[in-house]
Amino acid sequence: MSVTTPVPGHTPGSEPGSEPSSAPDRPADAAPGDASAEGSGVRIGLCTFPDAATADALARILVEERLAACVNLLPGVRSVYRWQGEVEQAEEVLGIIKTTKTRLPALMERLRALHPYDCPELIALDAVAGLPAYLDWVHASCARTDEAG
Repeated sequence: MSVTTPVPGHTPGSEPGSEPSSAPDRPADAAPGDASAEGSGVRIGLCTFPDAATADALARILVEERLAACVNLLPGVRSVYRWQGEVEQAEEVLGIIKTTKTRLPALMERLRALHPYDCPELIALDAVAGLPAYLDWVHASCARTDEAG
């Protein structure tokens, strides 16, 4: 007997290679997993937080406000960096934030307003390809309520 765990963004009965939905930021003619110049329209943000409580609170806000589809929080990250002329070291929590190209500017603004650091880290990378159902889920999860279907 096999057990199936629901996957966010997966529609039961959808076949691999089926056409992706026409999500914002995603080219309508993009093939599944397309790595074209347009990419997937999904962005992966990396952000460090001083502790788990701060990371949890900010991650929840970003997802609730549809600025992020998901934030993975990885505790126990040791950062070594230069700050105000000195080499510092700190234990931090790394957030891996999944968002979209159109929501990234608002995410950056909100994170800058909420983050306790004077100079918060947020580096965004293009997700050039991915499983179509997952990419569609990210787009749907980040769509503003006035865009949501």
